[in-house]
Amino acid sequence: MLALTRRKGETIVIGDDIIITVLSVAGDTVKIGIDAPRNIPVNRQEVYLQIQEQNKQAAETTVKDVSELVKLMVRTKK
Repeated sequence: MLALTRRKGETIVIGDDIIITVLSVAGDTVKIGIDAPRNIPVNRQEVYLQIQEQNKQAAETTVKDVSELVKLMVRTKK
């Protein structure tokens, strides 16, 4: 992990097209702004983890649903 010290108004650049700006600092809280292309998702970690879990559940549900559909189709053909 790279650790940097920045003050209010200062920025960090990632690659050619992501800019992180320190907007404010109050006690233990730092407010940042992130300027990134629309095709790059930017989420808080807890939101990212929720999305990953939902995707996992959706994939598992789809497999179960398809299995049930195949069973139903096989029964219907008889």
